[in-house]
Amino acid sequence: MALKLCNLLCFFLFVASCFPCRFPAESLPESTTMTTASQTTRISNDTWRDFSRLIDVEKGSRVNGVSELKRYLHRFGYLTNSAGDSKFSDVFDGDLESAVSLYQKTLGLPITGKLDPDTVAVISSPRCGVSDETLHDDSIIHATRRYTYFGGKPRWNRDSPIRLTYAFSKTYTVDYLGSDDVKAVFRRAFGRWAEVVPVSFSEVEDYSSADVRIGFFGHDHGDGQPFDGALGILGHAFAPENGRLHLDAAETWAVDFGRTESDVAVDLESVATHEIGHVLGLGHSSVKTAVMYPSLRPRTKKLELTVDDVAGVQKLYGQNPNFRLSSLMGTEKTWRSGTGTGRFLSGSLTVSLLFLHLLLFLTFYDR
Repeated sequence: MALKLCNLLCFFLFVASCFPCRFPAESLPESTTMTTASQTTRISNDTWRDFSRLIDVEKGSRVNGVSELKRYLHRFGYLTNSAGDSKFSDVFDGDLESAVSLYQKTLGLPITGKLDPDTVAVISSPRCGVSDETLHDDSIIHATRRYTYFGGKPRWNRDSPIRLTYAFSKTYTVDYLGSDDVKAVFRRAFGRWAEVVPVSFSEVEDYSSADVRIGFFGHDHGDGQPFDGALGILGHAFAPENGRLHLDAAETWAVDFGRTESDVAVDLESVATHEIGHVLGLGHSSVKTAVMYPSLRPRTKKLELTVDDVAGVQKLYGQNPNFRLSSLMGTEKTWRSGTGTGRFLSGSLTVSLLFLHLLLFLTFYDR
């Protein structure tokens, strides 16, 4: 009787362990977040309109709003226009089909050339303002890597180890974020990059003389790359050795999702980590889990550097002698498990229960 009860109990535990644990959406990597037409509508913004109404528009169609999509693809390096940015038509032509296919290929989507729901959802997602132009350069993309650089591959040319200073604007801020919270976020973000390359960052008070200058700006702020309101362009940074790192003041920035209930809150630390990658000279990556992937959905965190991020920045600056790639590989395996820890624990539990089941069976069998 005891044998049957033990076997039955282990069987139920085994079945239960086969179902992965569930975690809040904010703990999921971006690549596991569902992209649906309804989500596209929820995060649409004034600049990009509501692109969800373009879903399933076919080549040859003339639909109001297609010209806005063309301007979007032109802005981020997927579509050229000899007539100028303001002259796009609302016709879904062959050039747009090619641009959509290139966008899908670059950002890891099924290549259809059509405006399917998944493609429109990614297009409508908040993102970095830096162009993706180098992402689809065949001379750059290889099977083993997806990181890119700015044109000319600029870097900070200083004696190694490189020491850079950073400062925060006292004028261009957001009132609802405490100064200490913002400084702590950036300290951690800079620290992630400093762990893997021989570059150190130290905060200074003098904004004008700092190597890296950080501020929250709105709309047209004088650098030729105006912001566009909430849930459009989240931020941008310039190639070395410019040092400007700008964030859109119109976003609902969060330093702790537990303290910010808004559905459209954007994680400041994730965006800071991404933009610092640009400050160091990295372009965008086509790896969805990489920090340097161009888009980030609301209430999503992407903090840990992937192998692709690290390989790219180390090719510019070399390796921090205290860094060990094995530690990164462990983090990457956990991240790629899909929930951070859920599936990993589920698999371990399954193996453990199988072993326990076998042990109990042998014990009672001997009796």
